[in-house]
Amino acid sequence: MAKQARSSRPAPRDRAITSALSKWFRSAARDLPWREEFRARRDPYRSLVSEFMLQQTQVSRVLEKFEPFLQRFPTVGALAAAPEQDVLAAWSGLGYYRRARLLHACAKSIVRDFGGVVPRDVDSLQELPGIGRYTAGAIASIVFNRPEPIVDGNVCRVLQRLDAKPGSASDKEVIAWAWERAESLVKQCPNSPSQREGAGGGRRDADVATPATFNEGLMELGALVCTPAAPKCLVCPLRDLCLAREQGLVDEIPAPKARAKRSRVYHDTVVVWRKTARGVEVLLEQRPATGLWAGLWQPPTVESATRTRRTLKSLLAELGLPASAAKVKPREWVFQTTHRDVCFRVWPLQLAHDAGSPRRWCEEAELAGVGFSNAHKEVIALAR
Repeated sequence: MAKQARSSRPAPRDRAITSALSKWFRSAARDLPWREEFRARRDPYRSLVSEFMLQQTQVSRVLEKFEPFLQRFPTVGALAAAPEQDVLAAWSGLGYYRRARLLHACAKSIVRDFGGVVPRDVDSLQELPGIGRYTAGAIASIVFNRPEPIVDGNVCRVLQRLDAKPGSASDKEVIAWAWERAESLVKQCPNSPSQREGAGGGRRDADVATPATFNEGLMELGALVCTPAAPKCLVCPLRDLCLAREQGLVDEIPAPKARAKRSRVYHDTVVVWRKTARGVEVLLEQRPATGLWAGLWQPPTVESATRTRRTLKSLLAELGLPASAAKVKPREWVFQTTHRDVCFRVWPLQLAHDAGSPRRWCEEAELAGVGFSNAHKEVIALAR
């Protein structure tokens, strides 16, 4: 049974934690484009975009999309002025498209309510669409070097192991404890003139912990060293300060959370194409404004909560498309999202159909600029 975390946490230990972690981060941090290699003051807008993109998305995927997105929308004003469909198209491939809409709304609010300047304090930041306590704390601390705490899954795991705090990182009591603990640690970062507000996490004395380097260090440690499985304790900069390691509890903390049951949905999709003088066109329709892949484009589709063996004839009738005598065998494929399996049956079909509202024909060469989910990119490729 895990021992309870120590009730008294002497300041010297906390200062040792913040100092060791900040020093490690300066030498071990990955070279990521939103960090700008510590050579200059962090750009608030770039950091804002990176924080939205990194929510529930692997760094490797964000690296593919970050710079192209910034090239298309180089300023908060440019993003605010852009049509939503352009934003969704630039976001295509990152998933969780609600984040793109919220980032777009956030940019509009910054322009409208804050004169186009990303606010510095957590209260103002949390007034913006899509920004909660974590994102507000990340921007305030990393960009403006304010002593604000951050807690996500990686940070909670690191803190639990440091103090041998039992429980799952998804438990409300553990999360509340983690926020309190993160705040007590970031407040240990000294407030010296060399850490003036707005200087970010860059040019600092290597032995001085700052809110910026400490908070980013927490995230980096959880991502690279203090991982959920097989943590690299021997190279951890906090190994001599970690109570879970001292008590042999690293593999038990945090406790695993119960896995949610995955659901299944069934999509019958017809990829309709036609040849024109300009080339090949594909018929598209827009998904509903809410729910899975909200507002994105897809080939004509009928969705079901249970498996229904539709024929092509019945599917075309249900979709309001012209009947076809073509003998087409559907191709079956399963796309996995975080919480569900989307089971596709895909029929490729050539029709000279008048699209009509709300459907439209899209030239094959223009598909890259349309807001698609990864699933529907694969569906079209599978059909072609």
